[in-house]
Amino acid sequence: MRGNFDALADIIDRHYCFFADKNIDWAEITSQYRSQITEETTIFDLFFLCSQMLDELKDGHVNLSSKFSVSYYRNWWSDYPQDFDLRTLEEYYLDFNWMSASGIIYKQLPGEIAYIYYPSFATIISETTLDYILALMANSRGLIIDIRDNGGGALTNINTLVGRFIEKKTTGAYLMHKTGPGHDDFSEPYPIEYEPSYGHIGWRGDIVVLTNRSCFSAANTFVAVMKDLPNVKIVGAKTGGGGGMPFTSELPIGWGIRFSACPILDSGKNNIEYGIDPSPGCEVHSPAEELAEGKDAILDFAIDLLKDNPLPFPPADPDTNPDDGNPEAGQGNPPFVIID
Repeated sequence: MRGNFDALADIIDRHYCFFADKNIDWAEITSQYRSQITEETTIFDLFFLCSQMLDELKDGHVNLSSKFSVSYYRNWWSDYPQDFDLRTLEEYYLDFNWMSASGIIYKQLPGEIAYIYYPSFATIISETTLDYILALMANSRGLIIDIRDNGGGALTNINTLVGRFIEKKTTGAYLMHKTGPGHDDFSEPYPIEYEPSYGHIGWRGDIVVLTNRSCFSAANTFVAVMKDLPNVKIVGAKTGGGGGMPFTSELPIGWGIRFSACPILDSGKNNIEYGIDPSPGCEVHSPAEELAEGKDAILDFAIDLLKDNPLPFPPADPDTNPDDGNPEAGQGNPPFVIID
């Protein structure tokens, strides 16, 4: 039993990436839990003892996997308000009538507000689907991207989305990796760059990203990238974090161990493991009792931010003629462009 415990403790000691950031004394923690192993300790006892020890890392990316259970630290979200209810969204805001493709729910809300709900970065986004979505909602005052309750997934889907909102190659984040067994042995930050989605439709209008505590991992990184774009506001609650790239290993007993090994930093090289704050003046919460009554304060706040924007295609003034060189004549500037 102690051999497997020691193997787990050593793997985490050598490869986990947030000891210094979280001020964790791993030697003290492992000594405390190892002392609880006795000759009577069963495999099940060992699993749950190791799971409790891993919970000391307070990291949703840490899992111990056996044939009978998988450990998971839930307090990163369970200790906070949910600030979201899918049924409220579907019934009171989407009227049980929306379009859906590539895991994205979308609709133009009353007041000409484009709305996208993307519940998981684990679902691959089709570039063609994004072209259709942006084109179908082109005549909108602004775009809401709702990622509340998005627990993460593939980082490549961040590239797909962000590429529609930037005009040039952009350093949106940084990645570091371990260079040795010491808790402070890391490489220099390596830039994560995002490129425009050339040949596809891009959005240049105002964007509001909706967040809650259950935005984690890739969703957390997406918010870190989007918050620096000049036409974007982050509205809602602080995200749940998850700023470490996961790595997996195996114990002699056959159990798998997954943990954060490579820290991701934002564009200012700040750690994002603890989550991303909303934009100034944009922290909003949706109390459960209001959600039950059909009111989503976070979504309402976002709609209010965008509702007074001019429409991109205002009706042409019949008293003006574009051919006369009048810049006020004809149509306005669209919020989308073909990226070239």
